[in-house]
Amino acid sequence: MKIFSRYTPLQIAIHLYAWSAIAWIIFELATGTFSINPIQELEQRTGRHAITLLVLSLMCTPINTIFKWSEPLKRRRALGLYAFLYATIHVIIFVDLDYGLAWSLIVQTVLQKPYIVVGMTTFLMLIPLAFTSFDIWKKRMGKNWKRLHQLIYYIAPLAVLHFAWSKKGDLFSLSGDIIRPLIYGLILAIFLIFRIPVIRKALASFSPRRLTLSPKKESQPEVDTP
Repeated sequence: MKIFSRYTPLQIAIHLYAWSAIAWIIFELATGTFSINPIQELEQRTGRHAITLLVLSLMCTPINTIFKWSEPLKRRRALGLYAFLYATIHVIIFVDLDYGLAWSLIVQTVLQKPYIVVGMTTFLMLIPLAFTSFDIWKKRMGKNWKRLHQLIYYIAPLAVLHFAWSKKGDLFSLSGDIIRPLIYGLILAIFLIFRIPVIRKALASFSPRRLTLSPKKESQPEVDTP
């Protein structure tokens, strides 16, 4: 039990959720209840989990801004690395299990299906972020580290676009398999809107911490903090 005392409830929840997809896949494989199309199912599940974890990593800053809860900021790296893990598994399943490392066929398929181009671009953009996510790189790169990691605001929409484009549906006519892509897109849009400086400042001013201040403290002039 001492091991669990080293981790906060949020840390435990993140690790449990991150590994839940693999655990559930192993359980279904062991009990013979997995899909009749296992390779496609593996691709879809690992891809969805990667996007979910990526979107959750973007939640951390808005949560801190609105609720003044700093711990989620400390968990962004774990969520991002788990997202990269599942994205890597997703790509390995595609190039190995699905296409048997037949690179000429893979290239041909990629060129024929634009959504795969978007997916591959997204994955390639994730690689430098994952490898430089550790503190040592943050110190070495200085201001360039922040510039590099701002790519996440392009990567996340591309990931959602890849997912939506791969489904058999039409977002514009609201037909077909569009519910999940639409939910991901709406959630991501909200989180990105929260990062607009004016909106972020407005949300911070109406956060629970400010609303619970005493009248005496509310009358004092605000001081911006770095």
